[in-house]
Amino acid sequence: MKKLLILCCAFVVAMSCKEEPKDYVTLSGIITDKNSDSLVVRTRGYSKAIQVNEDGTFKDTLKVETGVYFLYDGSESTSVFLKNGFDLNVAIDTKAFDESVKYTGEGAEHSNFLAEKSLLQEKLLNMDELTKLDMAGLETKMDHIKSELTAFYEANAHVDTSVINKGKNEIEPMLNFYKRYLGESIALKEELPKGSPSPVFENFENIDGTTTSLSDLKGKYVYVDVWATWCGPCKAEIPSLKALEKEYHGKDIQFVSLSIDDDRSHGGSWDKARENWKAMVNDKELGGIQLFAPEGWKTQFVQDYKIKGIPRFLLIDPNGNIVTPDAPRPSSASIKELFTELNI
Repeated sequence: MKKLLILCCAFVVAMSCKEEPKDYVTLSGIITDKNSDSLVVRTRGYSKAIQVNEDGTFKDTLKVETGVYFLYDGSESTSVFLKNGFDLNVAIDTKAFDESVKYTGEGAEHSNFLAEKSLLQEKLLNMDELTKLDMAGLETKMDHIKSELTAFYEANAHVDTSVINKGKNEIEPMLNFYKRYLGESIALKEELPKGSPSPVFENFENIDGTTTSLSDLKGKYVYVDVWATWCGPCKAEIPSLKALEKEYHGKDIQFVSLSIDDDRSHGGSWDKARENWKAMVNDKELGGIQLFAPEGWKTQFVQDYKIKGIPRFLLIDPNGNIVTPDAPRPSSASIKELFTELNI
């Protein structure tokens, strides 16, 4: 009886000491060269800021619904898979953000999979390479990408099935989007082939009140940036464009920025459109030749180049012929490669 009582007591003690499952995630880590004093964990219906210490370390607990969240450092973001009970640690170096993301701890395999998936997709969907293909080559390449992504998902059976299934279901729609987007660029290059005479513009208003025609620029390559003051992606290219202009200053190329600001985007006023254009050129200290398209989107030069979205970059040779109607952006490494091929 005494032994039985001891065993019962031992059982009660063991049960009382048994750790209850955590109903929260512990997320900690270190960010090298941090971009902000906080790290935001968010999804459509959830957001929480985590304080980042001076040395880049952070730690917090979060009560979450199981799923994929974004981890945003104030400049870039990565995906993380969270589930209550996980104890995750992440290391990030902002100088090589995506390449450096590494998770350790309980549940790390799911988030490491997401980081690897992001890098693989970036490698496979290399826009600089894909834009060089014709339609047949694009179809073949997309089939290859589909096979590689499918194989990658199937090789990671240890990852949460919701992540794997969602990823597999997204492959086809994602590739269809890229095919449509790239197909438009390929069709454009077929309609406006390399070596054909470029559409022209005449007597466009210059920022200093004079006028400029394309014929005035013959004898040099002409890199045209078609943009507008209200266009976020256009403005994002400005630092790279200014750096490109500086690097190629005095060389065999002219840089032209053509604003398609119009009355519709400026409260029905052409005067307001011009005023805002001039203000941004001065405020951003934009270089090169700054021109104003007289009829905005309806300007013949813009229509002849079939411009339906901006920014769009054009490259015209010294004889006034098309090099490409869809040139790489200033922020793309391939623009310098193209300039090198042309001995600019």
